[in-house]
Amino acid sequence: MSDSKSHLPDKLYFKIGEVADLVGVKPYVLRYWETEFSVVRPAKTRSQHRLYRRKDVETLLQIKRLLHDERFTIAGARRRLKALQKEERQQPELPLGDPSYRALLAAIKRDLEALHRMLSAPVRPS
Repeated sequence: MSDSKSHLPDKLYFKIGEVADLVGVKPYVLRYWETEFSVVRPAKTRSQHRLYRRKDVETLLQIKRLLHDERFTIAGARRRLKALQKEERQQPELPLGDPSYRALLAAIKRDLEALHRMLSAPVRPS
């Protein structure tokens, strides 16, 4: 699944045509899946155009994999998707290998060490 996530463009929102191309299905299939899977709820513009978030696209890729590759029924895919999301909530994903994340942790460590030194320094009476 990580392969399919990695080819997604770095955008906040996707239009239905873009999502249909990324997932590999027709737009009417996406609209149908919205009715069957409550986790897929794209935002809508004032003109009622659908705007999918990255998480929605990732979920739709999972749904396609379950339905097309693993041959689940709609009900079975719904149950499996619920179970997968429950597992994800139990295991937080930490980007420990990401250089920016590591740099942030190093900065936090330096700040905490400086704070510790300040708090453990002897207090001078004035």
